[in-house]
Amino acid sequence: MKLSQLPLLLLAAATTTLAQDWHFVAFTTPDGQEFISQSGNMIVPAIHEAATNYLWPGLQSTDNSGVYQNVLDGRSGGWWFGSGWCCSNPSLPWGGGFGAAEGDVLFFNNTRNTDSSEWVSVIEKNCGEASATNSFPIADKVMNDAPFAAELYGAWDFGPVIFEDVILIATGDDTRFCTDNPWNYNGATNVSITGVISTVGVDTVTCNIESITLWGPA
Repeated sequence: MKLSQLPLLLLAAATTTLAQDWHFVAFTTPDGQEFISQSGNMIVPAIHEAATNYLWPGLQSTDNSGVYQNVLDGRSGGWWFGSGWCCSNPSLPWGGGFGAAEGDVLFFNNTRNTDSSEWVSVIEKNCGEASATNSFPIADKVMNDAPFAAELYGAWDFGPVIFEDVILIATGDDTRFCTDNPWNYNGATNVSITGVISTVGVDTVTCNIESITLWGPA
């Protein structure tokens, strides 16, 4: 399944206004495979004024019921970083988070726990300067898409959005979700991806990506 439904979802905040401008790439598992872990670092860009802009890595389920994401939120005029499931089916409270400034390195790790009852999010700023851990009862969701997104209601005036040392782990043994080019929604984003390596283990594929950079609108 491609993320053809993703721009119709209400992602980073409960709002009745659809995003004005979508920029994302998405890695999609072949049929019969699903993501069980997503981790990496996000470099905080500049912020010039309050704007309803959301920058995030995330996972989307096959039923299009929502998106599980770690969101850098610029509405206050400063960045705030937190984790959550947005926005319905089920309706869940947003997890904890913390403020972030330009140049901060934000670590994110979303992992389905071993008994498949919950997804657990661990986020940190600058190797432990701030952190938050939250669990979400959404393990029944089959996560087959991993988008890296800039969801804009304001202008792209913050520079490139950089993800580094990304690791995606999926069930199965097909590496195409890693080695094929990800979907660039509507060709809307100038993007560069470096250092992609796939490794097949016992019923899992690990995809290591050195960097994903969303430079700006195409």
